Parts: sequence; C-alpha cells; structure tokens
Amino acid sequence: MGTTGGTPHRPDGSAGRAGTWPSPSAAVPGRHTAAVAADPFDRIAWRDTYEQAAGLRELAEELGRHHARASDLLADVFLAAYTAGPRLRGRAEMDPSRLVDHLVVTSLVESPDFAELRRETVGDPYAAAMAVLAQATALRGLLERSRDARERAERAERARQDAEDAAAAVDGALRQAAGGAERSDGDGTVPARAADAVREAGEAAEAAAVAARRAAQEAAQALAAAVPGVRTAARNAVAKAARTVREEAALMRAWGVGPGELERMPFEQRARLAERLRTGRLARWAELIGRFRQMADGERARKVENATGELVGVTLGDDLSRVIPSELAGLGLPELRAVFAARYAAGELMLYDSRGERATGKGAVIACVDTSHSMYAEGPGGITREAWSKACALALLDQARHAGRDFVGILFSAAGRLRVFRFPAGEDAGVDRVVDFAETFLGGGTSFQTPLSAAGELLAEEFDDAGRMRGDIVLITDEECGVTEEWMRGWNDAKHRLGFRVFGVAVGVPRADGAGSALEALCDNLRSVADLTDVHAAADLFRVI
Repeated sequence: MGTTGGTPHRPDGSAGRAGTWPSPSAAVPGRHTAAVAADPFDRIAWRDTYEQAAGLRELAEELGRHHARASDLLADVFLAAYTAGPRLRGRAEMDPSRLVDHLVVTSLVESPDFAELRRETVGDPYAAAMAVLAQATALRGLLERSRDARERAERAERARQDAEDAAAAVDGALRQAAGGAERSDGDGTVPARAADAVREAGEAAEAAAVAARRAAQEAAQALAAAVPGVRTAARNAVAKAARTVREEAALMRAWGVGPGELERMPFEQRARLAERLRTGRLARWAELIGRFRQMADGERARKVENATGELVGVTLGDDLSRVIPSELAGLGLPELRAVFAARYAAGELMLYDSRGERATGKGAVIACVDTSHSMYAEGPGGITREAWSKACALALLDQARHAGRDFVGILFSAAGRLRVFRFPAGEDAGVDRVVDFAETFLGGGTSFQTPLSAAGELLAEEFDDAGRMRGDIVLITDEECGVTEEWMRGWNDAKHRLGFRVFGVAVGVPRADGAGSALEALCDNLRSVADLTDVHAAADLFRVI
C-alpha cells in the first residue's frame, strides 16, 4: 500500500496524521503513589520510626505477601495520624494502581473517631506508630477485602502502559515510514513494508487502547464495589486504634509519666515501659492509681498554709480569723452589726473548728506499706488491699516531690523482711524504679517493728546529715501486731528527739484501729478505710503532710 506526500493511510484506508493514533503524550504525567501529602520532615519521622519499630517492619513484611507496596500504605496511615495538618490528595492526582490505597486511607481519615485518635497522635511518632499497629488486623482484612479491586487496578495500569507502548510503536513506525519516503526516488512514496508496519502498529495500538479502557472500567467497578466494606472496616479500625492509644495515654498519666518524659524516651524503651505497665502486677489498678493522684493534687490545692490544722466542723468562739462566711455577711447589714458585736463579746460567733495538727513537716516522707499475704484480699469493686495501699503510697511520692522533700518507700512483711526504695528530692524518680517499688510484694506475716525501726533510722540519718527534722511516716497495713515495751520506749524517745509524726491507715479491717490497739499507740493520727473504691478516705493526709 502506498501513500502520497509522505502521509501514510490509517489501517481503515483513510488518510490521517501521525498524531491520530494514541500516543504517550496522552498519558497524564506526575501521578502520585502516596495518598497523604506530607512535608519532608514528616517523612523523615516516618522513616526513623520505621527503623526503630520492629513491629512496623514485621507488619510491613506480613502485609507485603498480599500487597507489594504495603510499606507505602503503612506510611500513609502513619502520616495521617502524625502530621499536624494532613492533606489527602484527590483521586485524580493518584497513580491508578494506588487508588485502592487511596480509598483505604480516605476511609480511615473520614471515620468518626479519627479526630479523637489524632488528639493523642499528632506530633508523637510513637503514638502514631501504635495507632498503625492497633489497626494491623483491620488492615489485613482491608487488603483481603479489596484484593479484587487492587488486582484489577494493577491490570488496568499494565494495560494502560501497554497502550502507551503501542502508541509509541505507532510513532516509531510513522517516523520510519517518513524516513523511507524521503529516501525514495523523490516521488514521496512510502515503501510498502513501512506502510504495512504503520498499519500493524496502528491496529495494535487501537486494540491496546480498547483493552486499557475495558480494564479501567472493570477496575472502577471493582473499586466502587469495595467502598462499603472498606469504609465499615475502616471505622472499626479507627475506633479500636483510638481506644488503644487513649488507654495507653491514660495509663502513662496514671503512673505519673508526663508528656515531656515520654518525648525524651527512646522508642523501644517507651514500648517496653508501656508493655510493662499493661501487664504488670498493678495493671488492673491503673485507674485507681490515677484517681488517687488526682485526689491528692486537688487536696494540695485546698491546702491552707499556716493553718492550725484540719477543718473538722463548726464551733463557737471569738477568733475572728476563723469566722464562717455567713457570720461575716451580717456585717453588711447595719441593723445586724450590733448583734455581731454582742455575740463577739460573748464568744458566741460561729467559727471553723480544726483538728490540731502542726505545720507541714520538712523532713522525709516515708510510706511503710504492708505486703503480707493478707494484703491480697479484695474489697469492694474487686480492689485488693495491696492495690489501694500502693496507690496511696504513689500519691505520697507525688506529695513529697511537690514539696521538695525526700520520699522513702518501705515495703515490709514478717520480722526482718523489707525492701527500701529511696527517692531523693533532688533526683529524677525514674519511672522504672517507681514501678519496681509499686510491683514488689514480699508475702509472709506482719511485723511493725521492722519497718518503723528502719524509718526511724532513716530520719535520724537525715537529721545527722542535713539537720532536717519533722519527717512524716505513714504506716499502711491491714494487720494488728504487738511491739515490745523496750522497743516502744526507744520509739517514743526517737519521736521526741526528731519531731516526726506517724500517720496510720488500717486498710480493709476496721478493728485494727480500735481503742487499745498497737496502731493506736504507735500513730498520732489514725484512720480506717473499709471501702477500697474510695480514694477520698485518705484525703486529709494530703492536707497535713
């Protein structure tokens, strides 16, 4: 077949230009493979986190068996949670083979709980990684559910590439035909072989274009069919991730681990700490520990410096510094001022009454916590005596650090059995050591002399080294045991010399603080706690210590 003027005929016999067939220039350039548009610094955060987190790498390897570019999907899920202002690219911006990933990420971001999730994850690479791992099961299901759509999208992409390659072959054949015409005898005739090549290339290009359109339609239909299932699974995944991240954040707060400390903590160390707190001895009681610390913080706010003691009621008298507000209100009415003056003269004004306590101590705060076998016993709400006692001790640790005082935790059981944990005021307590203190349990019987003797020696050492007096000892126990007369004389001498106070808490056994008990003889201030769900039963401790 010949041509004239160097213009080859189409395969259907009609004349046309070389550009009539599909060509590579018809493809849209610059398509993206990432659904989340993130800046380089955020992507560096992802790479660093991925390198540090073995769990992320293992998940990427597992998902990679089903999805060749699973790590790219995980990066999008991470960045959506981590980036301060994530922007999702439009579908038109995406590489067609990544439209399924785009659907998954879009469904996650549009889930109702996603905003709550981001409250904990924005700017925190560890929390964002934890959110990804919390969605691992759902991501597996999403990839399985969208397998047909993903495979069809990949076939459509291959068909599109084949069509581009075929169009490029047409251009090549046209160029060769034009070159053959120029080399002819000058009559502009295209050699028959070149014309056949153009026709064959054109037919192949049109067939490839039809196949590409068909594959694209099938991929679009498969993607549309996957949408409802993907969105439902995404909502469930985000809800689970938000719950997981929120619970871990609450766990850290309950144990007194602040955001600043977490930010400075290496990834694997933070992961180990979280696992320890989730699975440790007191993991069930994190909420109790948090409530205790919140209560103590509130009692510190209510503290009145230089007050005569704990407010316990209303009495009559003439101390104007303790007059209740309703009495003072009478001074605002001229006709009642004479009545106020008369009651003042008679000492009959209503005043706040207080339990006599000295000013807050200056020496160390020492918590002596019973860890005998009976402390396993559960009270209301399934809370053990040990859990309540340890939560109270941790709140006392906060109290001491807030006041710039040393704290010592003494865990005791039978005679001669104790563990001493010292937390100097000028040093970082260290969350691992705090957890060691809280989770240590000795078992056995109960001896008061062993821990109190150790506490007295520590206060004597503090007095000799720093000249500090007026320490505070809090004895928390559920037992009643005797002490020798000789030991009691030495104990009273030490109290007189060092000026320390002893507060007692009988946990779960009201009889232990009865009249004539050893606890009553040992303690200056004694209370009993029967309801272990009530953290406020010890509230007065945090107003006077």
